[in-house]
Amino acid sequence: MAENEHPTTPRVCSYEGSDYQTSFWETGARRYEDAVEAIALKRLLREPGRLMLELGAGAGRNTPRYADWQRVVLVDYSRTQLLQARERLGESPRFVYVAADIYQLPFVPGLFDGATMIRTLHHMADPKLALQNVRGVLAENAVFILEFANKRNLKAIARWLAGKQEWNPFDHGQVEFVELNFNFHPITIRKLLKETGFTLEKQLGVSFFRADWFKDHVPHDRLVAADSILQAAGGLAQFTPSVFSRTLAAGNSPRPEEDAFFRCPICAHPLPETGYSQNCPGCGRTWEYRDGIYEFRVHPES
Repeated sequence: MAENEHPTTPRVCSYEGSDYQTSFWETGARRYEDAVEAIALKRLLREPGRLMLELGAGAGRNTPRYADWQRVVLVDYSRTQLLQARERLGESPRFVYVAADIYQLPFVPGLFDGATMIRTLHHMADPKLALQNVRGVLAENAVFILEFANKRNLKAIARWLAGKQEWNPFDHGQVEFVELNFNFHPITIRKLLKETGFTLEKQLGVSFFRADWFKDHVPHDRLVAADSILQAAGGLAQFTPSVFSRTLAAGNSPRPEEDAFFRCPICAHPLPETGYSQNCPGCGRTWEYRDGIYEFRVHPES
C-alpha cells in the first residue's frame, strides 16, 4: 500500500501491487467479518437495479453479492486489484472495470441508480469531497450503501479510559491512527451525508465480536448468528467498529445524455463506453483501455 500525492486532490491510498485479497481475506482469519458484512449488505440493498457503482471494489470480494443488478462498475485506484477482480469474475459484459480516483470520478452526472462504498471511506482524507463526488454521479433516489470505520467503538473506549490510547473516541473529529487510515465519529458521518445530498434511511452495527478471543472460543456459525441478531441495534447507537448505512440520493439529478457514460476527469467532456482507448474531444487527453480496464487516473502509477 503506497501513498500517492496529487496536486489537485487530497492524498490517495493505493493498493497497487498488494496481495490484500489473499493476505487479508482468504487466510480465513477474517471469515467472521466477511460473513457479517454480507448479511448487512443483503439487509440494506434489498431491491434489484440497473447499474451499480462499486467504489473501492478491490479484487471484487463483494461484487458477487450484487447479482440482482444488471451491471456493476468496479472502481478502484489500483490496476492490480482490478486485474485480480477481472480474473475472479471474468470478462462478462455485466462487469466494467475502471481505474479511477474517487475524488475525480470519470462518469457523467446522474448515471448510476445504486452505489456501495465498503471499507473504503476510512482511506479518505477528505470524506466530504469523496461523498460529494459520489452524489454527483447518482440518479435521484439512487440507493447508496456506505460503510465507515467507527472511532466510537467499545475497544477504543476501553483503551482510552485505561490510558492506552491518546485520541478521544467521543471527539467528533476524524482520527488518522495509521497513515491514510481514518476512523470517524457516527455523528460526523451523519452530518456529512446530509451536507452532501443524502437522506439516511437505516443504520446497522456490524462486527460486534471483532476480537481474536471470540473467534478462537466461539464457533463461527454462532458468532455470525449473534452478530446478525445484534446488527439492528446499530440503528439506536453505534458502538461497533464498523457501521453500515443505507441512504438515498436526495434532490434532483441531471439525466445523462444519450450514449454518454464516462466524463473526462480533466475537462468534464462526456465520453462513451467504448471498449477501447479514446481521445477526449475536449482536452485531447488519451484515456487508455488496456487488459479489460478503463484507465481514468489523472496521475497513473503504472
